[in-house]
Amino acid sequence: MRAVPKRDQILVGLDIGTTKICAIVSEITDDSVLNIIGVGSSPSRGLRKGVVVDIESTVESIKKAVEEAELMAAVQINSVYTGIAGSHISAENCKGVVALKKAEVTREDIQRAIESARTLAVVPHERRILHVLPREFMVDGQEGVREPLGLSGNRLEVNVHVITGAVTSAQNIIKCVNRAGLDVIDMVLQPLASSEAVLSQEERDLGVVMIDLGGGTTDLAIFLDGSIRHSAVLPIGGQNLTKDLAIGLLTSQTEAEKIKLQHGIARTGLVQGHEMVEVPSVGDRPARTCSRRDLAEILEPRVEEIFELVRREIARAGYEGMVGAGVVITGGTSLLEGMPDAAEQVLNLPARRGAPGGLGGLRDIVSNPMHATGVGLLLHARRHMEEMAIAGLRSGRPLDKVLTRMRGWFFELF
Repeated sequence: MRAVPKRDQILVGLDIGTTKICAIVSEITDDSVLNIIGVGSSPSRGLRKGVVVDIESTVESIKKAVEEAELMAAVQINSVYTGIAGSHISAENCKGVVALKKAEVTREDIQRAIESARTLAVVPHERRILHVLPREFMVDGQEGVREPLGLSGNRLEVNVHVITGAVTSAQNIIKCVNRAGLDVIDMVLQPLASSEAVLSQEERDLGVVMIDLGGGTTDLAIFLDGSIRHSAVLPIGGQNLTKDLAIGLLTSQTEAEKIKLQHGIARTGLVQGHEMVEVPSVGDRPARTCSRRDLAEILEPRVEEIFELVRREIARAGYEGMVGAGVVITGGTSLLEGMPDAAEQVLNLPARRGAPGGLGGLRDIVSNPMHATGVGLLLHARRHMEEMAIAGLRSGRPLDKVLTRMRGWFFELF
């Protein structure tokens, strides 16, 4: 019988999505491997395009997912790392400059440079900074420095990627988690979390586009030379495919979702044979049949629209022709048959489907693109703990600091 893990070894990622809410529980082994010990999920009924629109329904869905995960893991969950998405997310790039106090770069200098860049970001009153991510450093004008610690010089510059979100959207997520009886340790942009779970360092170095195809949104993150260069959230996702099927087949959205998952295909050119699919009708009307090619003809235009929006975003950000590693698609909607092929066709880039890896324990359950965000939240949590250990800080202090920041967001407008 497995020993009950210590509380400080437990990390929980809570993926609050438009179509599902998933809680993943892990314990950290002595060699820093994430052992998955519990997973719980529940249909999400209170979100629209990544934003909370019904608090009570969201709270109930969170409770169900967490209770299921607690039962499987045999632990009590008190705090979680959660994600945030939605079309309210925006980003900008800023530069910070500081003079070095000594003849070489210290950790304090790095933090001062990042804080200097943070203060230059233009953030309206109704928005809050979620992340300040260094893109590259410069020491005495020398560009392309990834890790400046210990380098000799007189002047340190940093380019950062500042991600902001609407205060109210963040507050509503925190409110739902708190009402479910949990604390939010930290809130992470969902495409960043997914990127941690499915991208290799080689891909980040060469240049890659990570596309998280969710139920309500399509999240985008572009990496080059090892760091993030651009991020965006597009208000279109798998639910649009389901609605198109429901309308085209004259059936309910529930049945359309089942048909999409079991028989859907992203491109008509990939359909083989003459497979027929039974389509339940609305009301007392008898069921009908349609060919799988008919399904593809309904789904293909919407899939092409999604990837065309991604292509435009890549071009708008100025990274067209610069992503040598191509595209990695993930998220539940990426499981639709033919999605990598459709991405290659529209984006004219090599594409693969990305699933989380490098895990222990119940890894088979979460080694699926639909769990990319949840696993990514755990990887972020582990890195956060390691950074605190490297800095020589007791875990209570920085954790309290983050919790205070989260509570500050919650009470600011109430």
